[in-house]
Amino acid sequence: MTAQQQTVLFDAPGPRGRRTILIGNVVGAIVVAGIAAYALVLLGREGQLTAEKWQPIFTADAWENFYLPGLLDTLRAAGVAIVGAIVFGLLFGIGRLSAVKAVRWLSGLVVEFFRAVPVLLMMIFFWLFLAQLKVPDAPFMAVVIALILYNGSVVAELVRSGVYGLPKGQGEAALAVGLTRGQSLRSVEVPQALIAMLPALVSQLVVVLKDTALGYIITYTELLQESRRLGSAYGNILQSLLIAAILFITINYVLSKVAEILARRLRGRTAGPVRAATPGLAVGARGAAPVGTAPAAPPAPK
Repeated sequence: MTAQQQTVLFDAPGPRGRRTILIGNVVGAIVVAGIAAYALVLLGREGQLTAEKWQPIFTADAWENFYLPGLLDTLRAAGVAIVGAIVFGLLFGIGRLSAVKAVRWLSGLVVEFFRAVPVLLMMIFFWLFLAQLKVPDAPFMAVVIALILYNGSVVAELVRSGVYGLPKGQGEAALAVGLTRGQSLRSVEVPQALIAMLPALVSQLVVVLKDTALGYIITYTELLQESRRLGSAYGNILQSLLIAAILFITINYVLSKVAEILARRLRGRTAGPVRAATPGLAVGARGAAPVGTAPAAPPAPK
């Protein structure tokens, strides 16, 4: 963004404004530090800062039998659900953009229904349903199916809104060169929409990872469930859940950084200044003919 655009969008604060912002930041930092110190004092009074509470979570037994198995189960469920949600979202997102009215109506009905149902309710329903059918590993299947249906519906809406956000000329140009409406969506519009909606898509994938923690309610042994088991065994629920929270935050941070790098690379490949030497695109000085066009013929002699 250029300096002129920054001036239009945001008025830079003057000396007094910068001083006010600095004072506000200092006061806010002091308040946060005071709250943290007070919380530590309260935890110390309750005996939550003793070595006996913290030592068990740093042992090999805690990581080999609780944290790492729970983390692997969380990543397993999240990985399968993410792939399934993306496939589901692409299929029904394109379906909502179909030229066939029946396909649009059916896709819209499916998407709106699963967006409206709470994901925990779907987990419980599929868990009970699959258990009645004697399906192996019913808790895992219930978690994955519920996450795919709910988050896939959200991805479908992201696809639809991303395509609607593109310039109309993209679809019109695809139709002009002979592509059908479906080919235009698959080859031209949806790929561009995916790049535009990448930040929102990654945010939804982070939601998938966090929502796997709801699986403990239906006895799925993911990271949160294993942390609770460890805390119950050693009487340090707070400390065990704190480690689980740090693991979730770390994974989400890594996902966000990977998305930023991917978005930067994709943006660099799909956008950029037009080369001046490209025939028919660059325009010369005022009054000069565009590059790639033939010069005007001299006037015929009288």
